[in-house]
Amino acid sequence: MPLIDIQHLTKDYGTVRAVDDMTFGVESGAITAFLGPNGSGKTTTLRSLLGLVTPTSGTATIDGRPYAALAQPLHVVGAMLEATAHPARTARGNLRVLATEAGVPASRATELLRLVELEGAADRRAGGFSLGMRQRLGLAGALIGDPQILVLDEPANGLDPEGIRWLRDFLRGLAAEGRTILLSSHVLSEVAQTVDDVVVIADGRLVVHAPLHELTDGAGSRVGVESPQAAELAGVLTAAGMDVVGRDGDGLVVVGGSREAIARLAMQHGITVTGLAAEADTLEDVFLDLTTPAVEEALR
Repeated sequence: MPLIDIQHLTKDYGTVRAVDDMTFGVESGAITAFLGPNGSGKTTTLRSLLGLVTPTSGTATIDGRPYAALAQPLHVVGAMLEATAHPARTARGNLRVLATEAGVPASRATELLRLVELEGAADRRAGGFSLGMRQRLGLAGALIGDPQILVLDEPANGLDPEGIRWLRDFLRGLAAEGRTILLSSHVLSEVAQTVDDVVVIADGRLVVHAPLHELTDGAGSRVGVESPQAAELAGVLTAAGMDVVGRDGDGLVVVGGSREAIARLAMQHGITVTGLAAEADTLEDVFLDLTTPAVEEALR
């Protein structure tokens, strides 16, 4: 059984179905991205997993049990669904409250502030923190019970580029210790450098669940072409059944043809080509290809 197991999860709010028969699992030791457009049901699914929402039907379990049945939940799973630090308390004070709840020494607060690089702000009130600092404090709170599972909703929100790089290294370090991480994010370029597996949902339904490399190892499916006769070349390639999906000046992005086939057609038509490069699909390309049809269908 997967460490995190969602089985036929459905959640209705009145006449609105937020999650529709969702099934997927997260294996131990993996970082899994949970992706979907706004309103796709991500937060409802995560809240169901953490016992904050009661499913209409189906189950969401952690290590085989519902969250409410965990004897020491903060030692099993750490969660950050939003930055909820008490604004009047210091960073250290917020974590000490959580340490008491988790039954761990107060010194754990100092240890975690050092881990998320907030020790210099330990005695500042959280209400004066930037969004990025609140995110780091939220991560520290999720780790208070030294759990092996982390559930993180938009942990990169509010982080600058340096902070996003720090988060990537931080999460990879936790995974190297054997922890299991399920995270949602809209920063797809960063997700692609961080995660092992990807779950994509749209309109409350599962679209795909696969290892990241299976989704993005499409090298050769797109070819970048440079030509001073780009418009003429685009017409030739389209007539040959290829799709020109992008154009920028002398550059084309072509789907449905190899570099060799494109070069051969260009030569046959006397068209100069100055550059050819196979391009792997990015996670953003895959995400848009998978979710846009589902969203459009839902709006009909």
